[in-house]
Amino acid sequence: MTADERNTRADDYAELASVGPYGVHPGHALITMVEPHPGHEFAYNRWYEDDHYYAGAMAMPWMYAGRRWVATRELQELRYPEKSAVAQPVTAGCYISTYWVTEGRYDEHMKWTVGINKRLNRDGRVYQDRTHVFTAFQDHEATVYRDGAAGPRDFHALDHPYGGLVVQVIDAEGPEQRAELLEWLRSRALPKRLAGSPAALVTVFRPTPLPGDRMTYVKQVEGVDTRLTLLWFLEADPRSCWDRFQGLDAEVAESGLGRVELVAPFIPTVPGTDRYVDQLR
Repeated sequence: MTADERNTRADDYAELASVGPYGVHPGHALITMVEPHPGHEFAYNRWYEDDHYYAGAMAMPWMYAGRRWVATRELQELRYPEKSAVAQPVTAGCYISTYWVTEGRYDEHMKWTVGINKRLNRDGRVYQDRTHVFTAFQDHEATVYRDGAAGPRDFHALDHPYGGLVVQVIDAEGPEQRAELLEWLRSRALPKRLAGSPAALVTVFRPTPLPGDRMTYVKQVEGVDTRLTLLWFLEADPRSCWDRFQGLDAEVAESGLGRVELVAPFIPTVPGTDRYVDQLR
C-alpha cells in the first residue's frame, strides 16, 4: 500500500458530512446507455457488474441508488423512431444504467466522479471496448404518479422491483418551447397516459453539460437547452404492454411542442449473472 493510499484524510469526512443538503429526493440523475463492442458482451457485463457499478458509481458520495437495465434484440427491435438523434442506429445501446444523486449535491458528486474516473482509467480499470450512446447527468424536473400518493415514490424507483423501463427522449425547438413541453407533459399528457396503465410513475429530467475535464471517451451532452428525458417505470415486462407505448411520437408531434427522438424499452438485469447477454445480437 502506497503512502497516498494510506493517507485517506479520514477526518475530512466528518467535517464534510456536517454541512450541506442530505435529503432523499433525486435532484439529479446519471443516465448512461452503452453499447459493448461485438464480441465483448460477456466481458463488458462482468466488468460493469463486478467492478464499475460499485467503484465507478455506487461507492461515490451522494449517488444513493442505482439500477441496470438491458434490451435484448427483441426489445431493441421495438424502438422508434427509426431515425433517431439519440441512437444511430436506433437499436444501439443495449444496456442502460440509471442512478439517483441527492438534490443539491451535483457539484460535490461531479468533483468526485471526475477524480475517481481519472484514477480508474490510470489504473487500467476502465473497459475500453464499448461506446457511450447516450450518457448524461440530468436535473430532475418532475415526477408524475399514476396512483397519486399511493405506492412507491420516485426515490424508491431504482430499488423497487419494477418489471421494466421505457426511456423516452423528446427534443423541443428551444428553451421556451421546452418549458411549455414540460408543463404539457406534467399536467396533461402524462396523467392521461398513466391512467390504468402498467406504468406506476414517470420521472422527467433535463440534461446538464459534462465538465470540461470529463473522460475523452464520453462525448459532450447534446440538447442541454432543449431536451427532456422521461423514465417510465413499469410493473410489467414492456413486451406484454407495448401497445400502450406506441404513438408517443405522434402524440408529441400533434402538440406542436417537440419531437420524440427515442422510445426504448428495457428489462432489469439480474445482478451477478450473465442472463440476457446471449440475447443481445
